[in-house]
Amino acid sequence: MTSSIPKTLNYQLPPLENGDRLTRLKFERRYQGMPEVKKAELIQGVVYMASPLRFQPHAEPHGNIIGWLWTYKVATPEVQMGIEPTVRLDIDNEPQPDGVLLINPESGGNSRLSDDGYIEGAPELVVEIAASSATINLGDKKVAYQRSGVREYIVCQVFEQKIDWFSLEDGDYISLIPDERGVICSVVFPGLWLDVSAMLTGNMQQVLEVLQTGIKSK
Repeated sequence: MTSSIPKTLNYQLPPLENGDRLTRLKFERRYQGMPEVKKAELIQGVVYMASPLRFQPHAEPHGNIIGWLWTYKVATPEVQMGIEPTVRLDIDNEPQPDGVLLINPESGGNSRLSDDGYIEGAPELVVEIAASSATINLGDKKVAYQRSGVREYIVCQVFEQKIDWFSLEDGDYISLIPDERGVICSVVFPGLWLDVSAMLTGNMQQVLEVLQTGIKSK
C-alpha cells in the first residue's frame, strides 16, 4: 500500500538579489538564511542590497550623526536610540535605517519591540546617510516612511552637502527650514537642535554646543 503522507520537501531558499520583489515574510526568510549579508532592505516590495561603504562619504558622517543622536538620548529620559536596526514598517517595507530615535511606548511612542527583538511600527525619527543612495532615500524610502507615520525624517546628502529634515504634518512631509542661526529644531523631540553647516563640515564641537543649548532650553 502506498502511504498517503506526503514526503517532506527539502529545498534551499534562493539568495537575495538586488531588485527582487518580495513580501516582507519572504524577504526575512531569505535574509536570515544569508548571515554573511550585513545590510539588505525591503522598500516598497523591492530588495536593495548595500554596497561596500567608504569612510568619508558614509562612515564618518554616519558616526557624527550618531554621536549627535546619542548625546541627545543620554540627556533625555524615555528616549531610545539605535544604529541600523531592522524596522518592520508594513508588509512591503522592512528598512534598516542608519539611525533612529524612539519614544518609549509607555510615553506614547508609536513603535514597539517584537518578541524576536525587531522594531515594529514607525520610529518617531529616522536618519539616513545618502551618498550614492540619495535617489532611493528621497524617493521610495521617503514615501514608505511617510505612509507608515515616521514623524521626522532626516536625509544627510554627503555629495550635495545638504541636510533635508522632514516633519509629518497632516499625512505629508514638510521641510523644516534652518532659523537665522542656521539651526533646525525638532518638532517632536524638545531640544534636539542641529547646526546644519557645522554637521556638514564635521565641526562636531559646534554641533554639540548647539545641541547642549537646545537640551538646556525651556
